[in-house]
Amino acid sequence: MTSVVPDHTAVRVALWRALHLEVDAAPPVMDDTLALELAAPDDDWRDRPDMEPGTTRGARAGMVARARFVDDLVLQRHAAGTTQYVVLGAGLDTFALRHPNLHAEVFEVDQPDTSAWKRRRIPELGLTPPERLRFVPADFEAEGAWWDALLAAGFDPGRPAVVSSTGVSMYLTREANRATLERLAGLAAHSTVAMTFQPPSEMLDGTARHFRDLSAAGAAAAGTPFLSYFAPDEIVALARSAGFREARVAGADELNRAYFDGRADGLRVTPAEEFLVAST
Repeated sequence: MTSVVPDHTAVRVALWRALHLEVDAAPPVMDDTLALELAAPDDDWRDRPDMEPGTTRGARAGMVARARFVDDLVLQRHAAGTTQYVVLGAGLDTFALRHPNLHAEVFEVDQPDTSAWKRRRIPELGLTPPERLRFVPADFEAEGAWWDALLAAGFDPGRPAVVSSTGVSMYLTREANRATLERLAGLAAHSTVAMTFQPPSEMLDGTARHFRDLSAAGAAAAGTPFLSYFAPDEIVALARSAGFREARVAGADELNRAYFDGRADGLRVTPAEEFLVAST
């Protein structure tokens, strides 16, 4: 095992995807067995307070739903001819490992420490990274750094791409979020961006607000405070002013209809995070 560990948030998200397979009813919304292998937690990981099956139901549902939403989007656009996929803030994302034969280049952009850890961790599991997987270490707050690193890794801005950014926007300043959207709006025509954002607390109901408060407190204690919130109409307006041709919000209601209606266990997404889906 490597001594460096990945970002704590990336590990928690991966463990929630793993817990979904163990405690929620079949069929799973997201069948990601590699998440647990990558994270390699201690044997008592299920006893962590943030893994308690009952109190984390909504958050767990949100994590598996957002991963499934992005999977579906990437595969849909790939079927239409898009063969570049960029993951901003890749964490322990397993898309490239779960789709090794997909004829598409996958660029995983992340902080240097997490990127280096993952690059070493995959061979430790006896896995061979797909030939088209590119690791792109970069600092999101440093102006232009991630874009320059992406180009250096072989990304072609003249070809359409899908870009996902999940669980990142709230850690960035509003200025950094705006700069990111302005850069992405300049991608080739028919590119699609799916970026999660968190609405202000006053727009959330009691359950969602309580979960937000706990998440924000944990993030602040870990030295990574939440910096940016956006109302849905605000993020759409920001995307349009950045230059996107189309922009809309995919919220909890849409995710629940797509992935959770009719489930025997009543699992539902807690509406504390939503998607901006924007196209060039």
